[in-house]
Amino acid sequence: MGSLFIEETEIVGFKLPRDELVGWLLKGTEERTVISVVGMGGLGKTTLAKHVFDSEKVKGHFDYRACITVSQSYSVRGLFIEMIKQFCREAKDPLPEMLHEMDEKSLISEARQYLQHKRYLIFFDDVWHEDFCDQVEFAMPNNNRSSRIIITTRMMHVAEFFKKSFPVHILSLQLLPPDKAWELFCKKAFRFELHGQCPALHEGMSNEIVRKCKGLPLAIVAIGGLLSTKSKTVFEWQKVNQNLNLELQRNAHLTSITKILSLSYDDLPYYLKPCILYFGIYPQDYSINHNRLTRQWIAEGFVQSDGRRTSEQIADEYLSELIYRSLVQVSTVGFEGKVKSCQVHDILHEMIVRKLKDLCFCHFVHGGDESATSGTTRRLSVDISSNNVLKSTNYTHIRAIHVFGNGGLLELFTGLLSSKSRVLKVLDLHGTSLNYISGNLGNLFHLRYLNLRGTKVQVLPKSLGKLQNLETLDIRDTLVHELPSEINMLKKLRHLLAFHRNYEARYSLLGFTTGVLMEKGIKNLTSLLKLCYVEVDHGGIDLIQEMKFLWQLSKLGLRRVRREYGNAICASVVEMKHLESLDITAIGEDEIIDLNPISSLPQLRRLKLKTRLEKMPNWISKLEFLVEIRLGLCNLKDDLLRSLENLPNLLKLGIWDNAYGGEILHFQSGGFPKLKELYLARLNRVNSVLIDKGSLLSLEYFIIAKIPHLKKLSSGIKALDNLKVIDFQDMSTELVESIDPKKGQDYEIINHVPQVLIRHWIGPKLYDFDIRSIH
Repeated sequence: MGSLFIEETEIVGFKLPRDELVGWLLKGTEERTVISVVGMGGLGKTTLAKHVFDSEKVKGHFDYRACITVSQSYSVRGLFIEMIKQFCREAKDPLPEMLHEMDEKSLISEARQYLQHKRYLIFFDDVWHEDFCDQVEFAMPNNNRSSRIIITTRMMHVAEFFKKSFPVHILSLQLLPPDKAWELFCKKAFRFELHGQCPALHEGMSNEIVRKCKGLPLAIVAIGGLLSTKSKTVFEWQKVNQNLNLELQRNAHLTSITKILSLSYDDLPYYLKPCILYFGIYPQDYSINHNRLTRQWIAEGFVQSDGRRTSEQIADEYLSELIYRSLVQVSTVGFEGKVKSCQVHDILHEMIVRKLKDLCFCHFVHGGDESATSGTTRRLSVDISSNNVLKSTNYTHIRAIHVFGNGGLLELFTGLLSSKSRVLKVLDLHGTSLNYISGNLGNLFHLRYLNLRGTKVQVLPKSLGKLQNLETLDIRDTLVHELPSEINMLKKLRHLLAFHRNYEARYSLLGFTTGVLMEKGIKNLTSLLKLCYVEVDHGGIDLIQEMKFLWQLSKLGLRRVRREYGNAICASVVEMKHLESLDITAIGEDEIIDLNPISSLPQLRRLKLKTRLEKMPNWISKLEFLVEIRLGLCNLKDDLLRSLENLPNLLKLGIWDNAYGGEILHFQSGGFPKLKELYLARLNRVNSVLIDKGSLLSLEYFIIAKIPHLKKLSSGIKALDNLKVIDFQDMSTELVESIDPKKGQDYEIINHVPQVLIRHWIGPKLYDFDIRSIH
C-alpha cells in the first residue's frame, strides 16, 4: 500500500528509469503499446510506475486513466468492473446501469465503448500469470491514438507474453547502486532528525547495514524505518546489526520483507521449489557455477529427462525460469550470453534458509558444532572451521553433503562417511583442504555426483569402480594425474572433468594445463557427455580408437597428441554427432597433426587447437555454429584470417603462440561481422595489424599480449564503434601511446604488467582477476 502513496521527495534512484518510462508513454508509435516494469519483489516497481502514472506530465497527456492492483487470486470480471468505475470517475459520467450484474462479455463491450475514441492509460500492478494478456486484451481497443498499458511483474515471461498481441517495451529494474542505497537509507533512518544526515559515530555500522541490504529498496526502507525508531546509541544499532537475521523473522517492522519475497516462492510450480531451496545450502553471497548447480539438481532427482531433451537441457530451462521469475540473479555471463554463475539476494537467502530448516530440507553444521541431525533431514551444509566438526554426526540417512571452507580433519570425515552412508547421492568437497580419499569410497553405491575440485587429493581409490550410479566426477585442479582402470566400469558416468593448471609455474606453451592418464576400456563409458582432458600418449592409438564409441560426447579435450594419432582422432570425432567443443593439444611444439580428414562436425561451437598444421583444415570454414576458435602453434603460412572471416556466428577469436607465421594480420572489410572478442598473443613474427573500415564491426574487447615486433596499430581501429576495451599485456610503451582515440570514442585502454609477474604475485588460488592500472 505504501508504494502507491509514497511522496515524490522520498523516491530515490529512479531518475533514469523514470525518464525512460515517460519517454515510452509520451512518444513513439500511435499503436496501442504495453510497457512492462520487471524485477524481483521489493525493487520498487510499483513505486516507480505509480510515480510516473501520477505525474502531471503524464496525466495531461491521456483522456482516461485507470490504476488496478492485480492480486494472485484476481477475478477478471472484478478487474473490468473496477476499470469501468475508474473511467467513469475520470470522465465524471454516471456508472452504467446494472454494472455489477453484467457478464464478462458485456463488461468488455462496455470498456471498449468507453475507450474506442480516447487516448487511454491503464496500469495493471503486480501481474503474475501469462494468460493475463489473453484475458484483458479485448477490453482495450487498438484505436491508433497512442494509448498505453503499464504492467509491473516479477516474471519476465509474463512481460514477454504480451508481445504476441502488443508492441512491448520492457524495463528490467535493477538493484540500487551503493550511493543511492546510502541516500535512501539516510532518508529513512534519520528522516525527522539530524537533517537526514548520518552522524559520524554511526557511519561505519550504517554502511555495513546498507551493504547487507544489497541495494534492495524494500529492505533498505524497512530496516531504515526500524532504526529510526531506535535510540541513536552505538549499542542499540550494533544489536540490530548483529542480529539482523533474527530481526527479519520476529520484528514487525521487517516481516513485510519476508512476506513479499515469500509470495514469489509460494507461486512456484512444485518442480521449481526444491531447485530454489538448493541455493540456501550454499553460503550467503555465494556465486554458484551454473553447471555445478544444475548437475546437483539432476543427481538429487529434481530433474528428469523427458525423452526428447536431456536432463541437462531441462535443468538449464529450470534455472532460466527462476531467473525469469526474478528469484535468481545472474552473476556472470559468458561471451555468447549464457549464464556462467548465479546467486540469490542475501535477504532472499535468509528466507530460503528458514524454509530449509522448517521443511527439514537441510541441516547446517558450523565449526565445532557436533549436533546430531534429525532423522528426517536429508542434506548437510557444513562450514569446516574446527578439527572436531562432524565426528559424531549420523550419516545413514543423508543424501547430500556440501562442505565449505578449508579447515578440519576431512580425511577422518570422509572415512566415516564412506563406511556409514548408504543413500548419499551428492558429495561436494570443492575447494576444501582434503588430501586423501578413503579406500572404501565404493561403499557409496548411490553416489551420483562427486566434486573434489580444488582439493589436494592425489590418488583416487580402485573402489571408485563400484560407484555404478556416478554421473559426475569433477577432479579439476586436483593433483590426480592418473585414473584407476576401474573407472571404465562406470557406465552411467556423464561428466568426467579432469585437469590441473600450474598457476605457480612460469608460462610454457604446452605445460600450463595437464590432463589425466586413462587405460584402455573407455569404450564402456557410452553415457559420457563431457570428457576433458585426457593425455592420450599413455593409452595411444588404441585409446583414441575406442573413443568412437562415445557417440554422445558434446565436449572432448585431448592432451599430448602425437603425429601418428591424427587419422584415429579424425575417425573417432566424426562419429560424435553431438560434439560441440573440441580441444586438441600436441605433445610438442613441432608435432604436426593432420586434421583434414575430418569430413564434418555439424554441431561444433568451440574449437581449440594447439598444434602445428600444414594447412588450415577445409572443414573449419564451414562450421556454421562455431562461436569460438583458438589457435596456437599452428605456424600457418597462408593468411589464416581468410578461412575464418566469413564464419557467420563467430564471437571469439584467439590467435596465440605463433599460430601465424606471417608478418601482417590483415582484417579486411566485411570480415568477422559478429566477432566480439579478439585475442592476439605471443606472435613473434607479426609486425603489423591492419584493420580495414567495415571489418570487426561488432568488436568489443581487443587484447594484445607479448607481440615483440608490433609497434603500431592501423588507424582502422578508430572505426570500431562498438569497442569497449583495448587491453595491452606486456607490450611496448610506443604501441600503447600510438592509440589515439577519435573524438567521442568511448573505450578504455588498459596497460598490464607482464602476466608472469601477476601469476607469481597473486599465488595459485585467485582464478579470476582484472588489474585496471598499476603505478
